[in-house]
Amino acid sequence: MSDSLESAARVAWRNHPRCIGRLFWNSLEVFDATHLSHPQEIFQACVRHLRYSTNGGRIRPTATIFAPSGDPRSGIRIHNRQLIRYAAYSLQDGSIMGDPEQLEFTRFAVSLGWTPPNPQSPFDILPLIISAPGFSTQLFTIPSDAVLEVPIRHPDLPGFNELGIRWPALPAVSDMILSANGKFYPAAPFSGFYMGTEIGSRNLGDTNRYNLLPTVAKLMKLDLSSRTSLWKDRALVELNAAVILSFQAAKVTIVDHHTAAAQFMQHIKNEEKSGRTIPGDWPWLVPPLSGSACPVFHRYYDPPVAGPQWIRCPS
Repeated sequence: MSDSLESAARVAWRNHPRCIGRLFWNSLEVFDATHLSHPQEIFQACVRHLRYSTNGGRIRPTATIFAPSGDPRSGIRIHNRQLIRYAAYSLQDGSIMGDPEQLEFTRFAVSLGWTPPNPQSPFDILPLIISAPGFSTQLFTIPSDAVLEVPIRHPDLPGFNELGIRWPALPAVSDMILSANGKFYPAAPFSGFYMGTEIGSRNLGDTNRYNLLPTVAKLMKLDLSSRTSLWKDRALVELNAAVILSFQAAKVTIVDHHTAAAQFMQHIKNEEKSGRTIPGDWPWLVPPLSGSACPVFHRYYDPPVAGPQWIRCPS
């Protein structure tokens, strides 16, 4: 491991304007995988990443950096948006079972030879799809012992637990490029731990994702015919509470949005004391639940800074 690569990955996290969890940027564990070139080796390094970072639920922020490329559009590529995501299937009635965000990726995986489980479910883990120079694009099944899932349960809402909701313990982003030291690292998966609203508000609550708010509201016997009943808001709180309580019961690291906002304010103080600016993308830093009740809502942030960055993969 070169000190410069480890430092670059950590500073790139510190510089990332969309991350509210940057207080812990200097604790990032970095695996140097720049010597690997075969898709099978790259896959095994990803599995090692999952096992190490998940750590039985005591999540360790981790990055695995693969070989650099002179062009961000070339080189090694992990096609998955995250190392662990759920498949989506089009049903005969026109609806989608699973995660609609992953519908096209699921079709891509099937075109490469992936056979979905039988029977299919809303929570089928997708394979990893990896491209590397000199090799055909290859598909790999993640071993079950490398994936920790949390059953999402509600302590007192009748019918909720029968929904069978679950979510991966680890958010491992794999579609971003590390830009550092004049190089591009087009495969550089990194993971921290979830903020509850990422799951409860966005992944499970968004209308273009699992869209569970109407289902939860009906279990709560709320009036869905009127916006003024605030059924969406009330269902959203209960769904988020279920996520946090379930992760805590499973002893898996998670942070609520109020704590995450307080931690980010401490990060701001640390950075200002060090004479650095705080790049921030306001819509991403403000939690999607009770935004104005969090201190990150009530201020502006600096534009992106020069230096190591995590950037989106060009299409």
